[in-house]
Amino acid sequence: MDNRNTIIAIFLSLAILLGWEFFFVPKTPPSSDAPAATALPPSTPGGVESAMPMTAPGAPAAETAPAASAKRVHIETPYVEGSLSLTGARFDDVTLIGYRETIDPTSPPITLLAPATSPNPYYAEWGWISNDSSVALPTATTEWTTSNPDAVLTDTTPLVLTWDNGQGLVFTRTIRADKEYLFTVEQTIANTGEKPVTLYPYSLVVRLDEHTTKGNSFEGPIGAFNNQSKEVKYADLKKKGSDTADSVGGWIGFSDKYWLSAVAFDPAVKITGTYRYADAAGRERFQTDLRADPITVAPGETKAIKGYLFAGAKELRLLDAYAKDPGLQRFDLAIDFGWYYFLTKPFFLILRWLHGMIGNFGISILALSTLVRLLMFPIAHKQFKTMNKMKRLQPEMKRLQEKHATDKAKLNQELMELYKREKANPLAGCLPIIIQIPVFYALYKVLSVTIEMRHAPFFGWIHDLSAPDPTSILNLFGLLPYAIPPVLAMISIGAWPIINGTTMFIQQRLSPAPADPMQGRIMMLMPVIITFVLAPYAAGLVIYWAWSNTLGILQQWVLLKRTAAAEAKLAS
Repeated sequence: MDNRNTIIAIFLSLAILLGWEFFFVPKTPPSSDAPAATALPPSTPGGVESAMPMTAPGAPAAETAPAASAKRVHIETPYVEGSLSLTGARFDDVTLIGYRETIDPTSPPITLLAPATSPNPYYAEWGWISNDSSVALPTATTEWTTSNPDAVLTDTTPLVLTWDNGQGLVFTRTIRADKEYLFTVEQTIANTGEKPVTLYPYSLVVRLDEHTTKGNSFEGPIGAFNNQSKEVKYADLKKKGSDTADSVGGWIGFSDKYWLSAVAFDPAVKITGTYRYADAAGRERFQTDLRADPITVAPGETKAIKGYLFAGAKELRLLDAYAKDPGLQRFDLAIDFGWYYFLTKPFFLILRWLHGMIGNFGISILALSTLVRLLMFPIAHKQFKTMNKMKRLQPEMKRLQEKHATDKAKLNQELMELYKREKANPLAGCLPIIIQIPVFYALYKVLSVTIEMRHAPFFGWIHDLSAPDPTSILNLFGLLPYAIPPVLAMISIGAWPIINGTTMFIQQRLSPAPADPMQGRIMMLMPVIITFVLAPYAAGLVIYWAWSNTLGILQQWVLLKRTAAAEAKLAS
């Protein structure tokens, strides 16, 4: 086996894994003050969709956004503040009071949802559609009424809104908020007319422009249907225009790195989810919506359907709780745990458990690294023994290569006999490395995408484990009083990346030298390359790797002592 090619392949895999997001993931585009488009309600089966922008059936031909001066009902819960306009009853003003834009505690809280008249429109909407255009239905300009003009939506006081269409239909929306990030929206229709009415309930989330950060987690339109996630990249949606999925139960919305806005109906309801894109007065307009099966309300009947809006932080404990009650299927998939979900989520649960006992996520990362190293020790021990055995066989292998230089078949036969006689397996040295790649990737995802790492402090100069090391060798780690010019960012290496590269170099020096000199030279270059590759990444990841290398140095020392003792025993 050519170990050189294996090492090169492994290095390239890691370089691609870590480098793609840093160099090629697009940045967030600048915001624009262009007018926002209105929401597009889903079409009914057999109905014909108009070109966007479009208004709800029965609404004026040119629907406008709710006026900024319209009466608004305040939202006050332990986790959320904001307001809801009585014009349209959209969810378009939600602020997450527990999270700040920066590590400065006086910085503004995170604004998640914003009105259509704001620079960055982002809102959720509920309503009804019908194949009968003569039926007046609530729209974005509908003036809802509440029995209490001083009403406030809290986690203990619901908000009840009503609207009479003047045709024998009375629409009621009862909105409840829990203590965290979930709103329950119950829509009721009372038919006081003389003929039955069939309506389709819908819910949607709209935002203008792409919103992505330079990172390794999925950001964009997302949903879950038939117990599987359905992610649609902004770029793909712009090419296709729309995409759909059918399911019993499910949810749909938009995912940012740490935040999520998603709508859902009762988990027993059959739904059609749609992802949409259109140009809106020169701005890119994205929409995700759900349409439920029709509801027929006979004269004298009252029927209702319950739905949900999640608008908040992607805290795993909450996502798992909402997956159980009210039954938002696979809600944890809103967090991009990556290819190795079966490893990534358990690793995070262990990290969270450690944090519960230790109280510091940085120390918890060190503890997790220690645990992983202990679990991987038997594999590393086997790898070490194999490398030593292959090194001892190198002179004999070289003699056979010279002897059978012109006969490859004979050379391979002789090598296989040598391996069999000496009980050496060249593949055994590569297998441990291959096994460790998924483990590393899973831990990398845990430290990169979980909101629990955001603004979590360590010690010394690390005040945010989710951000890169803020120091730089170019100003002697802050001793020289000048900022690093952006043009030098690529070579601005912090203290922890240098510590990591140093520990990686020491660990390699303690490892058995590869039989192939070229392979050895490649391995010696890797600490330098990895130092630069990891420099712009989360400090938590670099600290994890540096500590893992330190444990590896201790492990190599133990294995060297064991090997030396075993060889001395054989010699005697």
